[in-house]
Formats: sequence, structure tokens, C-alpha cells
Amino acid sequence: MAAQDAPSQALLESGDAASYGAAGGKGRKMLSWKFGSPFAALSGWSLSAPLVAECFGTGCLVFTVGCLVTGPAPQAWVPTSIAFVLMVMIYATGSISGGNLNPAVSLSLAICGKLPWNKMLTYWMVQLVGGFIGSALFRLVCSPGYVIVAPIKPFGAGSCFSAELIYTSLLCFTVLSCAASRRNNPKDDPNQFYALAIGFTIIAGGHAVGSVSGAALNPAVALSLGSTSGKELHWPWLWSTAELLGGVVAAGLFRLLRREEFAEDATDEGLAKHEAGLGTRCVAELLGAFVLTLTVGLNLVAKSPATAFSAAAALTCMIYSLGNISGAHLNPAVTLAVSLRGKCTAKDAVCYMLCQLFGGLLAGITSAFFQMNSAMAKMSIVLQPGKKYQVGQACAAELLFTMILAYVVLTVATTDTPAEWKTKQNAYFGLAIGACVTVGGFASSAISGGELNPAVSLGIYMSNVVNPGHAGVGLFSNFVLFALSEVLGGALAAWVFGLTHSGSPAAAEAGGAAKADAEAPASTEVPKTPAPAAGGDEDEF
Repeated sequence: MAAQDAPSQALLESGDAASYGAAGGKGRKMLSWKFGSPFAALSGWSLSAPLVAECFGTGCLVFTVGCLVTGPAPQAWVPTSIAFVLMVMIYATGSISGGNLNPAVSLSLAICGKLPWNKMLTYWMVQLVGGFIGSALFRLVCSPGYVIVAPIKPFGAGSCFSAELIYTSLLCFTVLSCAASRRNNPKDDPNQFYALAIGFTIIAGGHAVGSVSGAALNPAVALSLGSTSGKELHWPWLWSTAELLGGVVAAGLFRLLRREEFAEDATDEGLAKHEAGLGTRCVAELLGAFVLTLTVGLNLVAKSPATAFSAAAALTCMIYSLGNISGAHLNPAVTLAVSLRGKCTAKDAVCYMLCQLFGGLLAGITSAFFQMNSAMAKMSIVLQPGKKYQVGQACAAELLFTMILAYVVLTVATTDTPAEWKTKQNAYFGLAIGACVTVGGFASSAISGGELNPAVSLGIYMSNVVNPGHAGVGLFSNFVLFALSEVLGGALAAWVFGLTHSGSPAAAEAGGAAKADAEAPASTEVPKTPAPAAGGDEDEF
């Protein structure tokens, strides 16, 4: 897709028309058909291409969800299938309407000034219409099957409300960060990973809380499927409330972490050179580590067969969302590798690690409360080697797969894009890094659990402390040994990187030898052009 036709291009136009979903940018002719009904004559409302796109895309999403939930599809693949239909519909409708397809997304965009409020209300209407059309078609095709939107026993209303709020927030935050952020979408070079990142939030949330609330994460889905079932009709309204509140939370986080985009004097040139203050970067690291560790913990509570894939999806969307704020390390072992590479100062590295560990600790406590309300309440989720394996073997697995993860981070996210590329956007870095968690998570799950991250290891251990279960609290020494192995893996990754890049200009920077790199903000993003930080300490908390 050409840059001028990219879905996010509308975000970069100035004035009130600039919004995620404003399809009438320069050079684009809007299509409009007037209703011939008396209702249309009275209201003066017209059916435009963006409204048709929102209605059609939401209908396709709801129809697919209904068929998957009631059909014989393997349950392990249901979240992935839903994620993919959302992803392809966003790519398909993004250049027309912005591909919101979700009232909570439209609300978060409106709060951030990316969508006019009157257009948000219009989008809500057609999204709901599309949802009910999709639900009706699902009932027609899959009858007598139907979907009940209600708590999945033994979980109660509080757990379900929290689950929908947290992961709808993740979804909306990813939309804002990847599709609506001006820094992530330079005017002449917008990114093309936005829909991939948004779809991956469904994989993360679907496996994490699908067994809690069903992971609707969309008022149009909850209301259309839940209302047409004819059973327990009050629950879809609670779900929708949680999801809309999630959109509000996402907008607040976006405004907190990207305050520079809301400055009255913000320019594209200034945003391209902007470097976030240390306080903002630390909050980004804490948030990302929290989301990743919570996703792992909730997958363990749900006994998900796809824990590694769900965690990888959460990591991928957080890297794409936070990459140009803090570098999105989200892992003390990665931060060590980046620091040894010379891309992170010692001060920043220590601050990052502390925030990552604190995010993991908070996530562990949160997942423990979910476990207390689950069928796993009396079970013990212990950080320990798998059956038939020794601690040494588990530590070796953690070391080697963490080394792979950190090495990939160094190679795909801390090196310049080739000069011959027509774009300076690196579209694959988040997917490549997330894939390492899929690889290492599945390969070492039976040996060590496949944490590959001291923050995740701490979260699992803390969850076990809060809710010991019948087997009690596991050995603290296991956490220490696992964490040390993971950190050593990060250090070895930096060493291997130095060997593989010894003939490149980057080698001079390895180990922090270059003074300029040692003084630069901690970041693993692929730089567009070397530029000094703008704003300095004024952006720090």
C-alpha cells in the first residue's frame, strides 16, 4: 500500500477532520448514498462509505465469533481465528473508515481527539447495527446454536468485569499507540504493522481470560451475541460497561505516555526528534512487563495449551506500542543485553530493571486474585523444574532461550535500517521478538516453564506466595537461579552479537564503548535518523 493511501494517514492531517476513521483526506472522494425512506428524509442522515465499512467489518467479526464459539473448531485456535478476522478487516476497512469496528475503540479515539464526538456516536450506531446483522446471520447458519454472554463458573461478576476491562484497555491502547500515534506514523512513512499488533491483543486476551468472561472485549460483540441468545440478558450490559471503561483507561494511559503529541506546538519534525523522559520510559516498561506477566499468569490459571503463544502475542503488541517510547525491553535480561551493547546507560538500565520487576510483581498479585476465584484455587502454581528434570537442566534451558530472545532483540531492534530501503519503518521487529517467546516457551515449557524473563519468573513466584495452594510456596532459590540464568543469557547474547557484528560499524558501539551511545536514552527502536533528544529533562516525571 502506498504511503498516501495508508489507513493511518488521516491521523496526520490537521484540523478537526483529523481522526482515526476520517476517510476523507486530501485527494480522496467520499461516496454517499441517500436513503429513500421517510426516516432518512426526516433525519437527513446519509449512508457513506466509512459507515458501510464499519457496519460490514463489525458484522463479519461478530458472525465469525459466533460460528467459532458454537462450532467444532479446536478451542486452542479460536482466539487466533478471531484475531485474524479482526486483523484482516482492519486492513481492509482501515483506509475507508479507520477500521474501528468496536465502540470502545471509537470512544478511546474520541477522548484523545482522534475522532470527532459526533462521528463517534455515528460509528457506535453502525457498529451495533453491523453486530446485530452478524449475530442474526450466525443464528441463521448455526441454529440451534447460540452464545450466552455471562460469567463462566466459578468466576463471578467482579472477575469478569476486571478481565474485560484489562484486556479491552490493552486492545484500545494498542490501537491508539500503533494506528493513531503521530510518532508511530510519520507523515510520509506510516507503519504497516498496526493491524497485526491490534489483532495480537485478541490472542493475548482470548487465551488469558477466555475461560473467565469469554473475552468479548467489544460492546458490539457482547450486546449483539448476548442479546440474541434470549438468556441472562443483563450480563451483556455489564460487559459493555467494563469494555467502555477499558477504552477510557486506555486513553488515559496514551495521554500519560505520549504527552508530547498533545502539545499545542507539536510538529512532525519535533515529534520525530522527541525522546521521552526517564520517568515516562520507566512507566512504559512497568506497563509492558505487567501486561506480559499477567498474560502468562492468567494462562497458567486457565491451564491454557497456548501459554507461550498468548504471551508472545502480548509481548508483540506491547513492543509495537511502546517501542518508540522506552525501547520496550520489558525484560531485565534484555535490558542488560542492550546496556552491554552500548544502547542504554547504567542509570537507565537499573531504573528499567526495577520497574520491570515491579510490574511483574504487581501482575503476579493480580493473577493470584483471579486464581483464588477459579477452579484452580487450591492448586499450586510453583516456579520449579518440570517433572523428570533437574534444576541445572531447567536453568540451562532458561539461559539458552533467553539468549536467543535477547540476541534477536539486539539484531532487529538496535541496528539501523538498510540505507537502500524505501521506508525507515521496521515492520517486523515486534513480531520477530515475540516469536522468540513462542519458540522458547513451547520448547522449554516441560523443562523449566519457559519464562525467559526475570520479571515473569518473579510474577509466577509472587502469585504462588499470595495463593500457595495445597503444595505451599515453592523454593525461593528456584526464582533466584532462574533469574540469574536468564540474566546470564542476556549477557551472552551481547557477546554473540559482538562476534556476529564485528565487521560492521555497530561493533564499535558494542559493550558501551561509544560515548554517544552510552549517553543516549535507553531504546531498542530502529532509529530513523540520528538526532539529539528534544525536550530533555522537561519530559521527566
